[in-house]
Amino acid sequence: MSELSTRLHLRRKELGLSQEELAQRMGYRSKSSITKLEKGINDLPQSKVEELAAALETTPAYLLGLDTPCPPPGFEPLPVMTQVPLIGSIACGTPITAEQNIERYIGVPAAWRADFALTCHGDSMSPTICDGDIVCIRCQPEVEQGEIAAVRIGGEATLKHFHRQGDAVMLLADNAAVCPPMIFTGLQLEELHIEGRAVGLCRGL
Repeated sequence: MSELSTRLHLRRKELGLSQEELAQRMGYRSKSSITKLEKGINDLPQSKVEELAAALETTPAYLLGLDTPCPPPGFEPLPVMTQVPLIGSIACGTPITAEQNIERYIGVPAAWRADFALTCHGDSMSPTICDGDIVCIRCQPEVEQGEIAAVRIGGEATLKHFHRQGDAVMLLADNAAVCPPMIFTGLQLEELHIEGRAVGLCRGL
């Protein structure tokens, strides 16, 4: 039996599929095509490998024996992680990621491309972001309307939805009962500095 035949059979069993069910997923009229593939009687054209992989909820590389074993159904491999600084209190006049502002380093998914993280205090962004949640931020000087931004106001950093209206900036919380809209105009705008955009959330670390 070929590698593909062996892995096809194993993966089908892992998913709890009968040969008839797999044949239906592949658009075959009967299970005979699957039977012949599993016994190595028939070869699968390269153009059909990707289709078979999708039917078996795996990858062509797995079926061909070119990568690591496929995880069981319902399980996902751990993402690639990276370390980012968790910011504590912010010293006035320092960059937010200055050494004296860093509380510790935490592991977050590398796919987020986060530069640092902040701990949320209070319920102003509840239920989206709860008290104690760690929010990961990607450094960027501008954000789109309505995105959640880490905004520095003097020596404090706050997480709010960012809106620009003409010459004014409005920071909106999800829980308006706790935190009414914060509006900045004129010289007040000089107090504001966008540190970045929220790209991920860690809860229960």
